[in-house]
Amino acid sequence: MSLVKSVVTVGGFTMISRILGFIRDILIAVVLGAGPISDAFFVAFRIPNMFRRLVAEGAFSAAFVPLFARQIEEESKETGLNFASHALGFLTGFLTLFSCLFMIFMPFLMQYLAPGFEVGGDRFERAVLYTRITFPYLMAMSIVALLGGVLNAYYKFAAMSAAPILLNIILISVLIVQLVWLDSDPGLALSIGVTIAGVAQVAYLVIACKREGVLPPIIWPRFTEKVRRLFKLMLPGLLGAGVLQINILVGTIIASLLATGSISYLYYADRVYQLPLGVIGIAIGTALLPMLTRQLRSGVEAQANASMNRAVELSMLLTLPATAALMTIDVPIISVLFEHGKFDSLATQTTAEALVAFASGLPAYVLTKVYAPGFFAREDTTTPVIVGVVAMILNIVLSLILIDTFAHVGIAIATSLAAWLNAGTLLLLLLIRGHHRMDIRLLKRVSGALLASALMVVFLNFTADFLKDQLLANDLLTKVASLALLILGGGSIYAITSLLFGAARISELKTMLRRTPQS
Repeated sequence: MSLVKSVVTVGGFTMISRILGFIRDILIAVVLGAGPISDAFFVAFRIPNMFRRLVAEGAFSAAFVPLFARQIEEESKETGLNFASHALGFLTGFLTLFSCLFMIFMPFLMQYLAPGFEVGGDRFERAVLYTRITFPYLMAMSIVALLGGVLNAYYKFAAMSAAPILLNIILISVLIVQLVWLDSDPGLALSIGVTIAGVAQVAYLVIACKREGVLPPIIWPRFTEKVRRLFKLMLPGLLGAGVLQINILVGTIIASLLATGSISYLYYADRVYQLPLGVIGIAIGTALLPMLTRQLRSGVEAQANASMNRAVELSMLLTLPATAALMTIDVPIISVLFEHGKFDSLATQTTAEALVAFASGLPAYVLTKVYAPGFFAREDTTTPVIVGVVAMILNIVLSLILIDTFAHVGIAIATSLAAWLNAGTLLLLLLIRGHHRMDIRLLKRVSGALLASALMVVFLNFTADFLKDQLLANDLLTKVASLALLILGGGSIYAITSLLFGAARISELKTMLRRTPQS
């Protein structure tokens, strides 16, 4: 399967999930607003979710997929599935123990995870309760990550990409029920829904693997040399593959020191810019890793380099206009999505400010997802961790410096600057080691995308000013129609100018979308 075909598969399901995620967050904004209950729930949701992306999806997938792909190619399918079973046994065992200890000592740990929550206060007690309920989600996601890694190694991306849809469907259902019975605790209901969604995703991936004939057998795990190699590769990747998640958690911790609602502002802004990051960056990174691994195993370095160049080219073609749009029409986007119920105009303005800061780092977040597989495919998870630690330290230092002047927006600015350091350093190291060479086509395409994005910004500014009254109207339908006109118009301008400036060619897009033999 071609890189673009794989990206379309992953990105398509991710887009559905993110759209449902927006519906979920709109309902959360209506029911919870931006206050103590929402702050407590977002802390409870973010902590296991961060560990899930860090351990189960981040470090584990980065180490597991190349090792598993090697075994099914060099040995046999049965050997690979046997290895997967041993790995799953040890991973779930460790995370079960880790989760139990975390839940037991949650009141103590919460003092450091959200130091701004007064011990014994409403936000603190709710955060402890909600986090204890949501933490089993981490264990469920470890199983999902492994089964998804097995499917991805066989270029079966659909099931793993569709699994998060279940989370959003279940939480939307919980929120709809909550709107009917307003006397219940919405944070508690959502926390229970998160854990139920984790179990549902496990069941879905088990069915998907069984249907494809790649379900790892249930065996008593043994700490084999291969499993030892897996965890050796995982250890540095715990930071390197998840530096963005750690930065977000650091932001949550620091935001707890600010005024009530700051955590919620950052969460809502994070959700908006995560849409292009998920659809573009994560999709490309997911599709690129197994492809690079197989190309490098076959000794075709030139193909691997071409794959990375096309991945950067495609990611910037899609990311640059998204970045420009989020930074230009930030207030209309937040207003249409969230300004309902308990989410007022002040919350819209403060969230939009954070969105601009986060969006400024969007190309860097995406490039990190593209460059990291260049190391992981070579079974090098040590280099990204060194880069990640440096970026994380920069993020913490800048956050503490900038919050005095910019409050919660300073945290978003620090996160973006740290992301640029991370992406830039990974690229520099790949170039120095000779693992990546940017070709002329890439440079021309990215330059064209930048010019096209600039013209789109001019259009958006002019049109947003023209539609100012409609975008600020009290009627939701008018606001939605006006925003849709902005987005469709801006997208059309970008599509036309990107073709004129050579950022993309229709004939080449058609060629890339055709199936190619698996290597």
